[in-house]
Amino acid sequence: MTIFRRRDFLKYALAASAAVAVGGSSSPVIRALGRKETPLKLLILGFDGLDPRLLGRWMEEGKLPAFRRLIGQGGFRPLRTSLPPQSPVAWSNFITGTDPGDHGIFDFMHRDPRTYIPVFSASLATEARATVKLGKMVLPLRGGEVKNLLRGKAFWQVLEEYDIPATVFKMPANYPPLPTRQKTLSGMGTPDIKGSYGIFNFYTTRPMTINQTIGGGRIHQVYLIGNRIEARLPGPVNTFRKDRPEAEIDLKIFVDPVHPVAKIVLPDQEFLLKEREWSGWKRVHFDLIPTQKASGICMFYLKEIRPEFKLYVTPINIDPAEPVLPISTPPGYARELERVFGPFFTKGLPADTSALDHDILDEGEFLEMDDMILEEREKFFDFELARFDSGLLFYYVSSTDQRQHMFWRLHDETHPGFDPQLASLYGRTIENIYIAADRILDRAMQKSDKNTIILAMSDHGFNPFRRTFNLNTWLLENGYHRLRNPFRREEGELFANTDWSRTKAYAIGLNGLYINQRGREAEGIVDPGAESKNLIHEIAAKLDQVVDPLTGQRAVRRAFVAAEAYRGPHLENAPDIVVGFNEGYRVSWESPLGRFSRNVFDDNGEKWSGDHMGAPEIMPGILVANRKIVTEFPALYDITATILKVFGVPKPEEMIGEPVF
Repeated sequence: MTIFRRRDFLKYALAASAAVAVGGSSSPVIRALGRKETPLKLLILGFDGLDPRLLGRWMEEGKLPAFRRLIGQGGFRPLRTSLPPQSPVAWSNFITGTDPGDHGIFDFMHRDPRTYIPVFSASLATEARATVKLGKMVLPLRGGEVKNLLRGKAFWQVLEEYDIPATVFKMPANYPPLPTRQKTLSGMGTPDIKGSYGIFNFYTTRPMTINQTIGGGRIHQVYLIGNRIEARLPGPVNTFRKDRPEAEIDLKIFVDPVHPVAKIVLPDQEFLLKEREWSGWKRVHFDLIPTQKASGICMFYLKEIRPEFKLYVTPINIDPAEPVLPISTPPGYARELERVFGPFFTKGLPADTSALDHDILDEGEFLEMDDMILEEREKFFDFELARFDSGLLFYYVSSTDQRQHMFWRLHDETHPGFDPQLASLYGRTIENIYIAADRILDRAMQKSDKNTIILAMSDHGFNPFRRTFNLNTWLLENGYHRLRNPFRREEGELFANTDWSRTKAYAIGLNGLYINQRGREAEGIVDPGAESKNLIHEIAAKLDQVVDPLTGQRAVRRAFVAAEAYRGPHLENAPDIVVGFNEGYRVSWESPLGRFSRNVFDDNGEKWSGDHMGAPEIMPGILVANRKIVTEFPALYDITATILKVFGVPKPEEMIGEPVF
C-alpha cells in the first residue's frame, strides 16, 4: 500500500483543487494520486506603473506582441488601484488582500501626532535597548531591530502554511522581509547602508562656498593639487561611538595629466576609470570598532576630468554577501544570489532619480545606470525561472515606474518641462521600457509550460505631473492653518513657523490631510466628535471645488473622507482626508515637508514629471493573464484572493478580494 505523508497529500490535493479552479478535470484528486502529474505553477510579473492606456496604444501599433499573445490566451482588464495610488499602499493591498484600514499603510509618510513630524510609514528602526559605555564607545547589550510596519499576513506566508513554495523577488513594501521560510528578497523601502532612501556622493573641483547637501545626495568640493585629489567617502553613522560620527574611508584620486583617465584608490583596492566609464561594483568596508566593520557596495562613474573634475558615487548599497540589515528570507538567500551573480543592487529603488533631478547625471547617464539595473534583474529572472518547478514565482520590475516618473516631460509636448532637443534623443524612453517589459513577458511565456498560469500586473497607471498644488499653502490661505510670523511664511520647514494654538488642519505626506484634533495631536484645538467631523466634511467639500486660475481646471478630482473610504482596525494611522488629485496635478514638493510656498499653484519644471498621486479611478493598473478573467472591474486585492484560489487555499477572514478566474 502506498503511504502518503501529510505534505504529499496536501501537494496532490491542492494541485487537484487548483485544476478545478482553472477548469480542470472533475476528479483530479484520484488522478493525482494515481500517477505523476506536473504541478501547477503561478508566475506573476509585477511591472510597476504600467498604464493600460499606453499599453493599449502600443499593442495596437504592434509594438507589444507578447502582451497581445497573452491576452489572446486569456484576457486583459484595467486593475483598480489603491487609495491613494502610491506604490507602498498599492503593493500592500496586493500583499495582504486587504485595504489600508487593515494593513495600516496609508502613504509613503505618516505623521507622529506628538511632534507633527513626518515619519516613514512602512518600517521602523530602533536602536539597542540596553548599552554599556566604555570610554568613547557605546556597546549594545541587547540589539536594536528593524520592524516592518505592515499589518496582516502576506499571501506567501499563507501559502507557506499549506506547504506551497513561493519565491518573491523584490516585492515593494516588504522591508525588512516579513518572517517566512519562503525565498524573498526585499524591494522598495530597502535603504542604503546609511539607512536612507539613497544618498549619492559627488566630487567636483567646481568652486562652491561650502559642501552642499541636496535632496538625495552630497556634493563635495575637492582640490586638484598636482595630479592628486584627496577626499573622504562617508558611510553609516557609527552608533558604537558616543558622539555618533559618520564612519568614513579615504578616497584618493590620481588624474592622468594628458589622457582622460584617473586612478581611484581606496584603502584596500585601486582601479582605473576612463572618462564616462562606470566602475562596476566595488566593496567598501567602514571600521566601527576594532571588532566590527560595516560592508557596503557602490559604483563609481567618472563623469569628467577637464575642465572640471566630476566623480559620481552611487548610494552605498547593503552588501548582499555581508548584509548589515536584513534583506532576504532565509538570510542565506541573498548570499546565494551573490555567490552566483556577484554584488547586486539591494537598495529598494536603485535608479538614482535624485542625481538626474539635480543635474548630477544627465538623461543618458541615468539610462545607462537603469539599463544595468534592468540587465541585472533579467539575469535573476532567468535564474529563478530555470529552477521554477512548483508553487509561485513573483518577479518585480522597477524601471517601468522610474522611467515614467523621469521622462514623461519628453513624452508629453504640453508639459512645462518639455525640451524638443532632449525629446529628439529620449522622447521614446517610456515606449522603450514598455517594449522591454514585453520582452520579459515573452521570455516568461517561452519558458513556461501548459501548467503555468502567467499573470502580468501593475499597481497603478501613470498621469502627467504638469502643475503643483501646495496643500499647506491652500490651508493657510483659507484660514485653516496659522503662522506665528506670516511675513516669514516661505522660511523653514517641518512647520517650524506654525502657530498650533490657532491651527485647525495641516497636510503631511503626498495625499494626506489631518485635523489638529484635541487629545490626539500634541497641541490639538479641534474637539473630537461633531466639531472634527464637520470640519473634515467642510474642507473636503472645498477641496473638491478648487480651480487652478491658470488652466481653469479642478485640481482635485475627489477629496476622500478616510472614515468613509476605509474599513478595518487601523484607521488611527489614516489621514482624515485623502486628496485624490486630478489629471495633470500633484501635491507640491514643499507641502509634504511642512513648507509654505508663495503660490498655491506652480508649474512643475522638475525632471520628475510623471506621477500617480491622483484619484484611483483615473489611473488604474493592468491585469493580463493566460486564463479567462471573469471579473469586470478587478482590484489589487482580488489578485491576492486569486492566488489562494489557484492553489486551493482557504482565504483568511480579513481578506476582502474575490478570485478573478
